[in-house]
Amino acid sequence: MPAENEPQPAKAKSEQTRTLILETAMRLFQERGYDRTTMRAIAKEAGVSVGNAYYYFAGKEHLIQGFYDRIAAEHRAAVRDVLDRETDLEARLAGVLRAWLEIAAPYHEFAAQFFKNAADPESPLSPFSAESEHAREAAIDVHREVLAGSKAKVPAELAEVLPELMWLSQMGLVLYWVFDRSPGRERSLRLAGRGARLTARGVSLARFRVLRPLVHEVHELFTDFLPGMAQTAAMRKK
Repeated sequence: MPAENEPQPAKAKSEQTRTLILETAMRLFQERGYDRTTMRAIAKEAGVSVGNAYYYFAGKEHLIQGFYDRIAAEHRAAVRDVLDRETDLEARLAGVLRAWLEIAAPYHEFAAQFFKNAADPESPLSPFSAESEHAREAAIDVHREVLAGSKAKVPAELAEVLPELMWLSQMGLVLYWVFDRSPGRERSLRLAGRGARLTARGVSLARFRVLRPLVHEVHELFTDFLPGMAQTAAMRKK
């Protein structure tokens, strides 16, 4: 990564080069497939040296992390309107999920190509991996805001675990979207609306004390069996 204390013009040029490499990689991944695209090919197509490409991204996996970070940043900007306007939890969540589908739409074919790599929880490409923690936490932060800005009554003891469970629900939508071949991914959009309704009802039920242990148990199940999330949870406890 470029140094933080670079002069402003040099830093701007650095960011332009980084963006060029990332955008070139995304295009080549779509055209040739993730496995068939090399860092050398990316550098050649971007018009930079191989060494320069490795200066900004240590490998193809880091390019995917850059892609994840970009999607997360674009998503955070896209949800601003619905989060500033709505207080109903279902409406907020549905807006957030649909915004993600709109942001990700241009990358649908690419996502289907590299999913076989990302589906392995041990892979650095997995959204659950330790390498994906930055993008994952940014996405979970959106769900924290979804919950905090709603009029839903949430017990304090569940305020931390519910956003993570909501994000896991979003990952279920993403998995469906990867394989969705309906026109305009219309089925995924419908699933986003119905999933938001179901999640909002679940959050409403979670206010009852008798159901709170079940919420914690479900959360622990995922953090125990998804390696990256287990590591993040362990770090929080330190």
